[in-house]
Amino acid sequence: MLQMTQEWMEQDKALREQYSKNLKIGEEILYLSWQDCQDTGTTVEEIINATEQGMIDYSLKKTEMPAKIGIHPMQDSLMHAMPAYLPDQYACGIKWGSNFPDNRKLFGVTNTNCQIIYNDALTGMPMAIMDATWITELRTPATALVSIKYGGNLDATTWGMIGCGIQGKANVRMIEHMLPKLEKIYIYDVFEQAMDDLIAIDQPQVNAEIVKCSSYEELVKSAEIITSAIPIAHVPNPPVKDEWVSKGQTLVCLDCHTTYEDAVYKRADKYYQDSIEEHALLATYGVYPNGLPTITGETGEAAAGVVPARESKDELVIFNNVGMATEDMMCARIIFDRALEQGLGVKLPMWGSTKGMK
Repeated sequence: MLQMTQEWMEQDKALREQYSKNLKIGEEILYLSWQDCQDTGTTVEEIINATEQGMIDYSLKKTEMPAKIGIHPMQDSLMHAMPAYLPDQYACGIKWGSNFPDNRKLFGVTNTNCQIIYNDALTGMPMAIMDATWITELRTPATALVSIKYGGNLDATTWGMIGCGIQGKANVRMIEHMLPKLEKIYIYDVFEQAMDDLIAIDQPQVNAEIVKCSSYEELVKSAEIITSAIPIAHVPNPPVKDEWVSKGQTLVCLDCHTTYEDAVYKRADKYYQDSIEEHALLATYGVYPNGLPTITGETGEAAAGVVPARESKDELVIFNNVGMATEDMMCARIIFDRALEQGLGVKLPMWGSTKGMK
């Protein structure tokens, strides 16, 4: 547990006083919709930088973030509670995020749905309830970009995206922020329509040519750096064979060990996790039935220089990022600040017609 220091106390008091000019903390709460979050004008670069800082602060033990807990009502579904406190950033709150892979097919609604309760660290009072689906859509690819920054060849001309859903589309739109020399973006999804939709949406927004692959094998053998984001299976049945993966590649997994055969992870020259504690908990859920490889360190440790990043062009480097609340709260802080400044969202009374509970 982090102990409040005098420096943090003074910083928090100053920020609370600033917020109080636009929000009666303890009496009202700011509601921010998906559109409100977008309307703050928060940029991709800001999300990438905030995500990297959240990963670094976590790995340097400068945050309080317990491993996420969750429930799993439907097959391969998840609903996770993700609290975090970053005292250096005065960022405090919890995300309640879900992913139900069959939502579109069964009910015609999005697979992913997330909300954040953003709190005042001095009193615990909620200051905002905000949509976090947009934040999650951007900060998750941002974790992949941070990984590529320290484990990939930034002059790469080929990159592949396995999975063409919400995360696949967002990764494609954002990838050139880290790999500006890309010439080909290879994509693959078991649903051809998902690939066609991605190309229709994303091709006008990127310079590299998006190439639709006919198989996992074609993609893996075509791309120097690969990001994967397919539904996390409680019992993995990986579609990518060990013999398709080559030395020198960088693999960024946003789906645990769902995509590649176990042998791929076990022969990696460097293998990172965003949170060792998070993945140890996932292991108790059965997500890693074959166990884990030797862990080089956390992604944030590589970013901070605590553990080595890629050291040779011939290394097979793998990152396994499941997502962390510290990243969400870093992004939420930017959005909350801007929303208050710009008068976005709706202020709601906390106690109905009364003055407040005493």
